[in-house]
Amino acid sequence: MKINTNYLNLNESYLFSTIARKVNEYKAQNPDKEIIRLGIGDVTLPLVKPVVDALKKASGEMGIKETFRGYGDEQGYGFLREAIMKYYADTKRVNLELSEIFVSDGAKSDIGNILDIFSKDNTVLIPDPVYPVYADTNVMDGRKTVYMQATKENNFLPLPDESVKADIIYLCSPNNPTGAVYNRAQLTEWVGYALKNRAVILFDAAYECFVADKSLPTSIFEIEGAKECAIEFCSFSKTAGFTGTRCGYTVVPKALIVDGTPLNKLWLRRQTTKFNGVSYIVQRGAEAVFSPAGQIEIRRNIETYMNNANLLDSALAKKDVYHTGGKNSPYIWFECFDGMESWAFFDYLLTRYGLVGTPGAGFGSNGKSFFRLTAFNSYENTLKAVSKLLK
Repeated sequence: MKINTNYLNLNESYLFSTIARKVNEYKAQNPDKEIIRLGIGDVTLPLVKPVVDALKKASGEMGIKETFRGYGDEQGYGFLREAIMKYYADTKRVNLELSEIFVSDGAKSDIGNILDIFSKDNTVLIPDPVYPVYADTNVMDGRKTVYMQATKENNFLPLPDESVKADIIYLCSPNNPTGAVYNRAQLTEWVGYALKNRAVILFDAAYECFVADKSLPTSIFEIEGAKECAIEFCSFSKTAGFTGTRCGYTVVPKALIVDGTPLNKLWLRRQTTKFNGVSYIVQRGAEAVFSPAGQIEIRRNIETYMNNANLLDSALAKKDVYHTGGKNSPYIWFECFDGMESWAFFDYLLTRYGLVGTPGAGFGSNGKSFFRLTAFNSYENTLKAVSKLLK
């Protein structure tokens, strides 16, 4: 018997586990000190009423013989996929087929699981800094990884390098961790590169709902040709506060064909074999996200978070600190003060102000002098954080 030794190439501890350990140790030594958490990207506002009502109604149905549901379609119930299809058509002017939409228990799961349909011989292109799941899941499989350099010089929005040949490309816009957002021309360059090199773009659109600038694309499929070279992942976690409820979806276009094989067919086969679908109750709650009442209340929650982001954005601008994000993203990525490296800056903010963020080094070597704060807290706590940052 042999283990998968690729796991030994991972960092010993997951980034957010290390942060939690440090914070818990500090709290144990300073039990009376207030902690303001702007680190992990977890929402703080509760589920909106239309979603809760739908969850309750669906729960009641499960207790009645005539409306009880057992196994559902692995790719999701038709009512939710139809709502997602309509959302794309109405808000993005993107037409999808029902069979191109796959409901899951979250974007993170699908981003990791999608690799099942790709050869381990593929070369993967990943930005640095990067959300850890992109890099770690490929390390687990032993794939060759090449890093594109996201830096202050390119405003953390790297563009294709024709000298680099990649088979799988990870893009996230709005980006986690940097909050930077690709414009239409930049995404067009990436689609052109992928088509030319017969590569596949894995596009993480988990934060699409935070984009206020109408000129910025919120789906890779708004770009001509993208259906022939891209898969898109999205989530209800940040959109509707489903971090504790778990639901997301992946779009695999039928036009995406590799070596004569439609990837939609492969993903369907993978899901029907390894996944039993998301619960009926949760999918009814997700459907309510797209109802008129659901959209109104969810927009209010998003506006609350974006007000927090604007507070942090304005504070850093006032202090003349270089940063990205905060305008079309709930993340603010900024240069550490006084030339500090990010873990030292983490300790400084925690011990001096009780303020928790995320060290940029945890996202890659290009983040060692940068720091991430999130807007997922109350307005009052964000004000407190701003007052500390301005000291």
